[in-house]
Amino acid sequence: MGGTVTAVSSNGEYSFTKPNRDSITLLAGLGVEGDVHAGTTVKHRSRVAQDPTQPNLRQVHLIHEELFGELLQEGFTVEPGQLGENITTSGIDLLGLPEGTLLHIGAEAVVEVTGLRNPCLQIDAFQHGLLKQVVGRDAEGNIVRKAGIMSVVKVGGAVRPGDRIEAVLPAEPHRPLDRV
Repeated sequence: MGGTVTAVSSNGEYSFTKPNRDSITLLAGLGVEGDVHAGTTVKHRSRVAQDPTQPNLRQVHLIHEELFGELLQEGFTVEPGQLGENITTSGIDLLGLPEGTLLHIGAEAVVEVTGLRNPCLQIDAFQHGLLKQVVGRDAEGNIVRKAGIMSVVKVGGAVRPGDRIEAVLPAEPHRPLDRV
């Protein structure tokens, strides 16, 4: 099971969107070099306010480019990096991966999937009504989060658009992704 990196983004300052880059460097145990969310403990402002000593399970944010096509059909134009992700992918079902999946990206980097991004109201500040498009309910009433997945860096390395992504699933039984 694999896919491709279509864009990489990072930002050293707190902002909702992240500018696209030619490449980013993942640092083992930390995240994206120079990104405001890099570190061993939580960096997201709301989580820091709750408990700044929590481990950072959100070092690298990945979103599938296919989501942008779905959003366009609903009248929302979203480009890579605009939802704050570090790596935009295509051809891999990120939301269907189990917790603990290892994603080998490019020649060296490996990230471990920790869970789903839990979208916040900042998405509506970016484009009014967008939050309802990335968080909804399925036919059984369960919450469905579509704004990407979070991961931690196991092996560092450079990541560039065009790099291959190969998923290595954990041993069964698989745990479905939950919000982190």
